[in-house]
Amino acid sequence: MIKDMLGRDAVVSVKAAKEIFWKSFSPPKIQSEELSILDAAGRIIAQGISSPVNLPDFSRSSMDGYAVRAQDTFGASESLPAYLHVAGEVLMGEEPDFEITKGKAAKIATGGMLPKGSEAVVILEHTQIIDKDSIEVFEAVAAGENVVQIGEDIKKNEIILKGGHKIRPQDVGALSGIGINKIIVYAKPKVSIIATGNEIIDINEPAQFGKVRDINSYYLSALISSDGGIPVRNGIIRDEYSELRRVVEESLAEADIVILSGGSSVGTRDLTAKVIDDIGEPGILVHGVAIKPGKPTIIGIVKEKPIFGLPGHPVAVGVSYGLFVRDVIRKLSGMALKDGIGAEMVLKARLLKNVASGGGREDHVRVELKNENGEMTALPILGKSGLISTLVKADGYIVIPENRLGIEAGEIVEAYIYE
Repeated sequence: MIKDMLGRDAVVSVKAAKEIFWKSFSPPKIQSEELSILDAAGRIIAQGISSPVNLPDFSRSSMDGYAVRAQDTFGASESLPAYLHVAGEVLMGEEPDFEITKGKAAKIATGGMLPKGSEAVVILEHTQIIDKDSIEVFEAVAAGENVVQIGEDIKKNEIILKGGHKIRPQDVGALSGIGINKIIVYAKPKVSIIATGNEIIDINEPAQFGKVRDINSYYLSALISSDGGIPVRNGIIRDEYSELRRVVEESLAEADIVILSGGSSVGTRDLTAKVIDDIGEPGILVHGVAIKPGKPTIIGIVKEKPIFGLPGHPVAVGVSYGLFVRDVIRKLSGMALKDGIGAEMVLKARLLKNVASGGGREDHVRVELKNENGEMTALPILGKSGLISTLVKADGYIVIPENRLGIEAGEIVEAYIYE
């Protein structure tokens, strides 16, 4: 662990904290399981998936109209239409039992199979019925026009989803279209949550003067679930060494990641640090990060498993979790990370008010986003890190780099959207 000149734990930058952790952590082999595609949304694919078939596996119409030979429509116009004989009608879900030869056409609906001999579709609006057996065509079509060709959507043996991809609803649709109903996904990592502090009580307990209801473990549970992990709440532990150590050791045995959410006192943070260091090596890697809120963040590895000591205030918990814990959960769930980070939704917005920063640290400021006359704006939501309401009101946050003393109103900023 990094120390300052006086031997104290040194506060490090966000970038340095991440580098220290990822250089020290070797992710274990991730287990996998087979799932129905109906249960697969949000899960991470363990291996690439290729299509066993062409989609579609027959040429079909993309419009209502008439299947034709393209050359029979060449030169057709409103003043000089082409006249075609109607050879039949294509029935949905059935293969036509006739062929389109010179001068003939077949009525066809969207999705219908093109008859042999035809290669294009004239849309209904560009035709006119003369009688029950013939039509006029007012516009020429090229070969393949208004037709979905064999394999145009997905080709046989084409890799449609790569390993590490997070399954989306549209992916489920594609898998069903090519006849795949089960896939191999990575198992979800278990994340143990330990709330600490003598002042914390469970939300089901009666209100007590001087006590604080447990916000953080519920907040963290929701964050972990949304990021693909399985939250395991291990209760509220008082500031007592032997009890806290017992619960941490049990958590390390059953979970892939351990999070301790500390009380607001310095004593609680020091106790958390001592327990982590005493259980096993390398122990604490980082104790203090140059961020606001979230400076007291602890990052460590014990028994080859990541362990995090997060601050006591809810806003600081969210910041520290987003910076350090989220990508570990994503990594252990098998998600492919770009440059070591997970994808976040970011948009440009014009800042409406000045925001000051102390410098030498990375400030995360909650913002309310609005579309005003076609321009996205960001209004800072100021408040102490213990105020959960500032998170509820916020749509996202902006980051003031450690080398700046603030951002002035009118500047264009990058706003990171809360999912």
